[in-house]
Amino acid sequence: MSQITAEATAVDDKRPLTALDRCDSCGAQAYIRVMIGESELLFCAHHGRRHQEKLAQVATGWHDESARLAESHNV
Repeated sequence: MSQITAEATAVDDKRPLTALDRCDSCGAQAYIRVMIGESELLFCAHHGRRHQEKLAQVATGWHDESARLAESHNV
């Protein structure tokens, strides 16, 4: 993955992804936000991983919350 500045990542981390954020590829819940300049792309964990190598070459920020998928939830 290309080097992404801490400043770009910090800006992205300020707004957590919610259930309203949807994958630009398939419409599933987004867990990854990719910043490219002033634009953002949202991906589910599957499509984020699938496109990570190519996106990393142009991304200015990468915010990944896919670890939330492994968290256990108490009901």
